[in-house]
Amino acid sequence: MKPGDELPPLEIEVTRTLIVAGALASRDYQDVHHDPEAARAKGSPDVFMNILTTNGLVGRYITDFFGPATVLHKVAIRLGAPNYPGDTMVLRGTVEDVRDPDLIVVRITGDNGIGRHVSGTVTVTIPDGPDGPEGAGR
Repeated sequence: MKPGDELPPLEIEVTRTLIVAGALASRDYQDVHHDPEAARAKGSPDVFMNILTTNGLVGRYITDFFGPATVLHKVAIRLGAPNYPGDTMVLRGTVEDVRDPDLIVVRITGDNGIGRHVSGTVTVTIPDGPDGPEGAGR
């Protein structure tokens, strides 16, 4: 891997079940993540995905590409446009920095039908190296 290398995009269907299950799994009981009427009363057109679910999906995107032995050292993300049920989020990644053969910084974006949902960086180590059996290039 070298700076500028792109990871293949990952499309994630944003379903009501994904939003509610992600909120429950992360113990985020805010009503805007599971109750459409409460979300509307607070100015949102529907329930929307929480940051912890987004964080998990970003981690999945990285480990799906680099392999299950990948260690996420730092996930620094910022949310933008909400993920609502019925939309699709497309995650994309570009290698930003290779600090040594096993430490890689990937710039992440995730876009949906209304804009950029997530942006940031993920710093990972790949125990077998980026070209090893658990690394990228498969």
